[in-house]
Amino acid sequence: MAKNKLQKVASALFTIVILSLVTVASPRRASALQVDVPLDQALVLAGGESTNPRSYDPATTHSSGNKLVFSGLVSFDPQLNLTPDLAESWDISDDGTVYTFHLRQNAKFHNGRAVTSQDVIYSWQRAANPSIGSDTVLTYLGDIVGVREVNAGQAESISGLVALDDHTLQVTIDAPKPYFLLKLTYATAFILDKENVESGEEWYRAPNGTGPYRLTEWRRFEVMVYEANQDFYLGAPSIPYVVFQLYSGDDQRLYETGEVDIAGVYSIERFTDPSEPLHNELLTGVSLCTGYVNFDSTRPPFDDPKVRQAFTMAFDRQKFIDVVMSQRALPAKGLYPPALPGYSLTLEPLPYDPERARQLLAESKYGGPAGLPPIVYTDGGIGTYINSDVAALAEMWEQNLGVTITIENLEPNFFTEQIYAGNHGQLFSGGWCADYPDPENFADVLFHTGSQQNGGGYSNPQLDALLEQARTERDVATRIALYQQAEQIIVDDAAALFTAHYLSYQLVKPYVKGYVYTPIDIPIERYMWLDGK
Repeated sequence: MAKNKLQKVASALFTIVILSLVTVASPRRASALQVDVPLDQALVLAGGESTNPRSYDPATTHSSGNKLVFSGLVSFDPQLNLTPDLAESWDISDDGTVYTFHLRQNAKFHNGRAVTSQDVIYSWQRAANPSIGSDTVLTYLGDIVGVREVNAGQAESISGLVALDDHTLQVTIDAPKPYFLLKLTYATAFILDKENVESGEEWYRAPNGTGPYRLTEWRRFEVMVYEANQDFYLGAPSIPYVVFQLYSGDDQRLYETGEVDIAGVYSIERFTDPSEPLHNELLTGVSLCTGYVNFDSTRPPFDDPKVRQAFTMAFDRQKFIDVVMSQRALPAKGLYPPALPGYSLTLEPLPYDPERARQLLAESKYGGPAGLPPIVYTDGGIGTYINSDVAALAEMWEQNLGVTITIENLEPNFFTEQIYAGNHGQLFSGGWCADYPDPENFADVLFHTGSQQNGGGYSNPQLDALLEQARTERDVATRIALYQQAEQIIVDDAAALFTAHYLSYQLVKPYVKGYVYTPIDIPIERYMWLDGK
């Protein structure tokens, strides 16, 4: 939202456009929302809408995908336990490389057609097809034997996938990897209907998914309406409808006027005050996200680790949290967020030390600020407006290093796509939210040489060796220790500049029951119900 997911952090932030909508009467209140479903039976949320069609295709999205409409073989429950989804069960070979999935006999697409093993093979082979241009397929499906060959145009089918019958799929991976099943919760592994996908360029506007809700109405820039899938193989959801108001205002205002049922919060101090009437409707949590700045280590001047270290040590992390983030985040001393397995309290960060930073810059092959080439920072934004976090970074670097940064904005809906295409400056905004609770999803995915998500092109043979060892290590304690060693290398070498771990503040109406804040995106709507709306 992950993430990347450059993101998932960025993709959750929308420019709010106030639209003039016709007011109609709902069963409980006047509302600007005009839909043909009873709002007292609907969970109403605020949202935005991407103009990039790749955002809606599970194979190409950079978010965590539409988990109302689509689903995969496995999923997470609200406690982040891995649970069976389209697959009712699975067997794993003694050597840990062959998975045999048994699909549910009652699993159907929204049009009533039964889901088969061939649908899984079609979906994954489509994602791997180089013509699709997926930026995530190697990260999430690349462990399957034959996926890399198909993606490289060297094979037409994935050799590691075999349909034993309509409801039994055999999957062979390249080595025993304890996190493989966790990867299958990500959108790239969702199951699609071939006929639906091949029906036209805008197939995603009438998706034939397998998930707990059907998309029944989509008025561009106005509203999206989802109806509970009564034939959902895990049982019909309790909430009949989920409605998204698109670009109708900011979440908090809509919540206070009773137009949405759940909302993010910007007035933190107000709602954390016990005397505030809505205080008891506030839920807080810590995300599994890390914000950071990417250094393009393949280009001057960040090909020199001393320059990367200098920029890192010229960054006042605590001031950034206090002033820019208004203390709504935790300082990120390293890569792993606090709730992630492998998070280390003994990690040694590069300290804020402007004097040492200037010394490192002088010791670099560029000899100091005068010897640096022009540096461009790429961010997602509109026009010439500079986001406050980027402005703060540029100001610190100018004050502490004497370096002037040029900031360029890319259109937000296409920002991540352009970053993957390499169309960015030597610095660019980044961030990562866990797709599954494992340090492999951070260290290996983001910093192993050649990884699809390694946007800065960082490469370190010592790090690669540790990460490759950790991939197949079955002892949990040994594996965690390897990832902690890997994180220290990443921090010491300033592979990126880590800034913040985000906090979550959500307002939830009292009649919304079963809501749980989950730091990893799950189809939480199917676990909820309405009582007295």
